[in-house]
Amino acid sequence: MQALAVFCGSSQGAHPSYMKGAQVLGEQLAKRSITLIYGGSSIGLMGAVADSTLANGGKVIGVIPKFLQDKEIAHPNLSDLVIVDSMHERKHKMEELADGFIMLPGGCGTLEEFFEVFTWGQLGLHQKPIGILNIDHYFDLLISLIGHMNEQQFLQDKFLKMALVSESPADLIQQFYTYTPPEVKTFIRKSQT
Repeated sequence: MQALAVFCGSSQGAHPSYMKGAQVLGEQLAKRSITLIYGGSSIGLMGAVADSTLANGGKVIGVIPKFLQDKEIAHPNLSDLVIVDSMHERKHKMEELADGFIMLPGGCGTLEEFFEVFTWGQLGLHQKPIGILNIDHYFDLLISLIGHMNEQQFLQDKFLKMALVSESPADLIQQFYTYTPPEVKTFIRKSQT
């Protein structure tokens, strides 16, 4: 495990536990010499996880679209900052650089990033672990919804197991080391004649 992408909010959230969880994750990444790949911002949970990783001697690569460089306040002290043209290119670059993905509390953008890489995993486009860091039970409703999708047969059992969950950054990272991706069939479209 060389690098992990982290999806999280550019806001601090309502509870100090969210910032603390981001900081602890940064410490854990640095301790294990895992490079942080993230959205490149210096504010909110994004800034907290980056600052903590750097403060503990870790490496941080930010990926930010040009149009968000000022709005999200690009972090000035990263190991590397990659400027891209679009949000799609940002996600693609983060996926390319990372060996796995962790979602911290955040809003719609954070969920969108998580579900895109989750879907890519279902389609066999990658075989990387995907984790939900459930700080202070922030994602309880989402975890229930994913279970409901499975119960209602919109999400197969093997894909349900793709979402690794923990309240502890150290435990979640440890789960990544033992992760086994589901087998995914390759579907070939037959041309109509």
